[in-house]
Parts: sequence; C-alpha cells; structure tokens
Amino acid sequence: MIGVPYHGVGKTNQVTKRSYGDLCGIARALDVVGERWALLVVRELILGPKRFTDLRAGLPNVGPDVLAQRLKELEASGVLRRRTLAPPAGSRVYELTERGRALEPVLLELGRWGTFAPVPDGDPKLGVDSTVIALRTLFDHEPADGFDAIVELVLGGQPFRATVAGGELKLARGDAPDAAASIASDPMTLAAVLWQGMPLSAAERSGDLAVDGDRPAAKRFLTLFPLPEPD
Repeated sequence: MIGVPYHGVGKTNQVTKRSYGDLCGIARALDVVGERWALLVVRELILGPKRFTDLRAGLPNVGPDVLAQRLKELEASGVLRRRTLAPPAGSRVYELTERGRALEPVLLELGRWGTFAPVPDGDPKLGVDSTVIALRTLFDHEPADGFDAIVELVLGGQPFRATVAGGELKLARGDAPDAAASIASDPMTLAAVLWQGMPLSAAERSGDLAVDGDRPAAKRFLTLFPLPEPD
C-alpha cells in the first residue's frame, strides 16, 4: 500500500458504526468524523467546553438522541472528552482533546471552501460560534497590517475578545474590559454588514448593532474579513 501511512491497524474502543473499510487516511478520518453532525459538534467546541444544553442551542436542528450518539462516538474515538467543572459550577461539559483540536485547521479550510457552496433552502440561521469561527476563517492579514487593537464582540449576548496584533487574529470567549471598541450585534446582522453589503450605519439605525468606544478602530476591524475571490 504505497503512499498510505498508517499507525495501529488493530481494534480500538470505538463504538460500533459504519466504516468505509479503506486504509487510506482520508477514509479512516471520515470513519471517525464523517457521520452527520460530527464535524459540527467539533465546530461547536473549538472555542471551548460546552454543556449538552449549550451544544443543543448551537445545533438546534439535531435531535437530542442523535447528538448524544455523536458525542458518544467522538468520545470513544478520542476526539472529545467529558469532565466536571470545579465547584461552584459543577456542570458536566464536553471539550476537545488534543486530537480533536487538531481538526481546527481542517474545519477552517472546509469553511473557506464552503463559502461558495449553495445556501440551504428555507430560513437558515448563523449561530454565535459559527460567526466567530467564520471571522477566524476569513481573516485577511494584509488589511490588518499596522493595525493593533483589542475589540470586544458581543454576539447574541455572548462576549468574545478579538485581538489583532502583528497581522494575526486571536479570538477567545470572554469579556474584554481593556478593549478599544465594542461591537454588539446578533450573528445575522453582523454577517450582513461583513459580507452582504449592509451599511454599518443602517445596522446601527435599526438597533440591531451597536458600536461603543473607538469608532475608527471598530470600523477598521470590520474590514478585516473579506470573502475570498471565487476560483
């Protein structure tokens, strides 16, 4: 099997599920994360641990039984693990393992590729974590040259800290009290401003987006996520 590197072809502790029966690394990766909803579960955990109810909120179209099954499979495959938060929270959460976190660049490239895929029928929504990950996916370091700032994003009431420095972007869940500017919005409105041509002023007039602090910094920040040119 020339050109097919692999390690450990023995049985694992994975739960029983379908397999492509192909030794190629791509096929074996899909054996682990190719089931419906599996990669979206990983997407929801990229920014940090979540409770089952949080995952349900981020994936409103998946039934609880299917989600529980995907979590069981991903845990058995070593992609995620469960742990209990320290008191007083005491909540049980799911989080990515190191192996699971290694999927992040794959997901980002998949998101970039999917930018030009057809939009689903009906009334599809963009979730909070999906929006933040889209920012990471589409960040362009060239227009960020010479721009260093911390911006707090509040999406759907959830705060995120965005740090732009040295042409790089770091995003983390949580408040940013030292931010130069704050942008508060819902995901769909922010997406409309970033990628659908809605003027920032119109979003503000509607009350669906608010900018506080250094307005020029906020406006500059919003230019850093252009859609890629189609091939």
